[in-house]
Amino acid sequence: MKIERSYIYLRDIRFHAFHGVTPIEKEVGSDFTVSVRVAVDVSAAVEHDNVDVTLNYASLYEVIKREMMIPSNLIEHVAARIGKAIFETFPQVEAFDISLMKINPPMGADCEGAGVELHLINDKTQ
Repeated sequence: MKIERSYIYLRDIRFHAFHGVTPIEKEVGSDFTVSVRVAVDVSAAVEHDNVDVTLNYASLYEVIKREMMIPSNLIEHVAARIGKAIFETFPQVEAFDISLMKINPPMGADCEGAGVELHLINDKTQ
């Protein structure tokens, strides 16, 4: 058996954070969801059943949480900062997809959320 591609993901992680450009967003904060899909070789974990030979998704969560707690004006900036931190912390990561959504953004519209999606490539693994 050969694994052609493999990913580790976390879906719809919920955070309360202080990202935004309006004073109320900076003061009271907003609710966000973050989903990530990390392209990483998991063949050693498939073979050995040992968390030490894979990217631990609990460690992945901690990196995302740390970056989400740093206030920023733009969620685009937050998403890119999370990507950079993932590549720095886990150099074996080949690519990274992130979706970051602000739930019920303060813009006068009735919508589930507004967000950004990024697909980032680790140029050090290419």
